[in-house]
Amino acid sequence: MDVDIALTTAALAGAGLLVGSFLGLVSLRLPAGGGVVTGRSRCGGCRRDLAPWRMIPVLSWAIARGRCGDCGAPIPVRYPVIESVAGLIGVWAALTQADPVGAVLTALLGWQLLLLAVVDAEHFWLPDALTFPLAASGLAAALSLPGVTAIDSLIGAAAGFGGLWAIAWLYRRLRGRDGLGGGDPFMLGAGGAWVGWIGLPSVLLWASAAAFSLVAARLLLRRQVSGQDRLPFGVFLAIGIWCVWLWGPLGL
Repeated sequence: MDVDIALTTAALAGAGLLVGSFLGLVSLRLPAGGGVVTGRSRCGGCRRDLAPWRMIPVLSWAIARGRCGDCGAPIPVRYPVIESVAGLIGVWAALTQADPVGAVLTALLGWQLLLLAVVDAEHFWLPDALTFPLAASGLAAALSLPGVTAIDSLIGAAAGFGGLWAIAWLYRRLRGRDGLGGGDPFMLGAGGAWVGWIGLPSVLLWASAAAFSLVAARLLLRRQVSGQDRLPFGVFLAIGIWCVWLWGPLGL
């Protein structure tokens, strides 16, 4: 492996673990209406502030065997899982991009998608506080990297939002109930800022395939599936945006 690639991989892997620790915190505090940046990390059981050495990503959880050192309360496994996935995203970004700038921006995209997917999976919510920065960073990527131009990015953002909003509006008119969450059009618009307008159909195809795969898996496990079931479509949009960013639009 090239030395520069190895250094970039190690740096983004380490950064990903740290970012993952922050994402795990944000994914809890933001839906609860708490301060995201301010406030010390505390044990969910005894509410004591955590010492810095107890907040080392993955390692602290493993050493403590998943329990608070003060009160013995279990520490949710979601924390080391999110940290590990964020670290893997950093490695993935470094190994798939030709230069450090592209690797950093790809990792940034992956980390944002991870946070949105976690929040939507747990709360069926895609907050503007997360989708708007995703759109802004997509425009910044278009200005910094070859491929998607700024015009493509802007058109992609507008087409992604407008197209999915129109589908949601039509579904509501025909069925008398919501078929998509209010944040889904904003997330597809933000994804369009990253992949451009030409990548939007592929995002929806990947997202739909992922959603159908989940439904098929539930049927194979003989779990009840109903048309009234809610699916966190933001999770599948995150998969679609990530795939199109890495491999380009299908067929091109």
